[in-house]
Amino acid sequence: MNFGIISKALGLLLLTESACMLPSMGVALYYGEGDAKALILSMILTAAAGLLLFGLSAWRPKKGIIRYKEGFMITGLGWVLACAFGALPFCLSGSVPTFVDGFFETVSGFTTTGSTILSDVEAVPKGILFWRSFTHWLGGMGILAFTMALLPSMGVGTLQVYKAETTGPITGKLKPKMRETAKMLYLVYGIITVAQIIALLTAGMPLYDSLVHTFGTVGTGGFSIYNKSIGHYHNPSFEWIITIFTFLSGVNFSLYYDALYGNFRTLLKDKEFQVYTAIVIVSIVMIAANINAFVFHDVSESIRHASFQVMTIMSTTGYSSTNFDLWPDFSKMILMLLMFIGSCAGSTAGGIKVIRFVLVFKIIKRGFYQLVHPKAVMTIQLGGKTVPEETLQGTTAFIVLYLIIYFVAVMALLAQGMDMMSGTSAVAATLNNVGPGFASVGPMKNFSKLSLFSKGLLSVCMLLGRLEIHSLMILVMPHFWKK
Repeated sequence: MNFGIISKALGLLLLTESACMLPSMGVALYYGEGDAKALILSMILTAAAGLLLFGLSAWRPKKGIIRYKEGFMITGLGWVLACAFGALPFCLSGSVPTFVDGFFETVSGFTTTGSTILSDVEAVPKGILFWRSFTHWLGGMGILAFTMALLPSMGVGTLQVYKAETTGPITGKLKPKMRETAKMLYLVYGIITVAQIIALLTAGMPLYDSLVHTFGTVGTGGFSIYNKSIGHYHNPSFEWIITIFTFLSGVNFSLYYDALYGNFRTLLKDKEFQVYTAIVIVSIVMIAANINAFVFHDVSESIRHASFQVMTIMSTTGYSSTNFDLWPDFSKMILMLLMFIGSCAGSTAGGIKVIRFVLVFKIIKRGFYQLVHPKAVMTIQLGGKTVPEETLQGTTAFIVLYLIIYFVAVMALLAQGMDMMSGTSAVAATLNNVGPGFASVGPMKNFSKLSLFSKGLLSVCMLLGRLEIHSLMILVMPHFWKK
């Protein structure tokens, strides 16, 4: 294990995180609500820890290579460290009662989950709320990818870090060098971010509100600065803008890169994108019909709320325009299923990902075909390319492990005394990085009343969901530490 490279990478990560607190400090100084000191101290402590780790790397031999073990170590420990130090502004400002609460809030931010323990969001200083939403934007494309994109070359290979942090069963590079790939992805990310900010400003949303809600939308996180989320505005224009951009944020960002260079056919012919779009349309139609019959009795309003909630749930953003916990069970079940499906691989969204369900259905189809033709050799193709058998096996194993973790976590919450609907939806909302659930953790409520054990458990669920299980779980496997 090359601990020198690991220490160096983690040090650079913390230094980057410290610098990323600077905009929040500027917001705090501008509004003068007393949170600037907490942010300044947080920056100093985070930078000091980063310099210490960076300095320790000089005491270890450096081979300049990040192998699989180093990649998993940097990814797993990097996310935990980033969340721990990212919790400092919440704790030092007094916005949260305990470090566990601060850690939960920060994990929820960086993993783009959007679950919160804050009972009254509107009472929190604006600088802290800005940092809270900015963690969504940083964590959306990956805080380690962000480090690779901004900092000078470390002189080491970073492909393994990229693979460990990127979502989806199939990962690839857009450029020969990983640093260039990270830059290209963040260029696309930045273009979409600026476009939404301009759209919200044009629609009449204040600048500060536009910034934080764009961070939550493009990062598919869902932290709002109001207790009623987007429903606070009662503005259909805001809702439609966010609906459109949550859809865009749920698409594989590498497809946008191809589109920027004029290759729009790659986007339109992508099988995952086609299935993703179809699921969105069908879900909107079914929920709109259901809530029009039992809740709103107005077609346009039903379509608007259905479109908004389908997209914010399937993209795992988690904003709410209304209290969907009061909707009929048919609509709530569809939303629950969308939590697990998620959006496309390579996007900022959580969930199992559409591409995995596409592959599973192809595996099932092949299984039925081989029952009739036992001697047939049938490969599975995606986008005109044959999918390796190890990828298919890994996809199946991932979904099984995902569901096992889900049920174990649900049982642990139920053992704490939580009711069935709250427990099942709380784990679904955190493991899939969605945010709000139903019942006691619904869109108009929060996670503040949960025990410290439950908050800790759900924090782990958020990290497992964002890092797609393996990157974190492998660190506790005995064989990982064997030479």
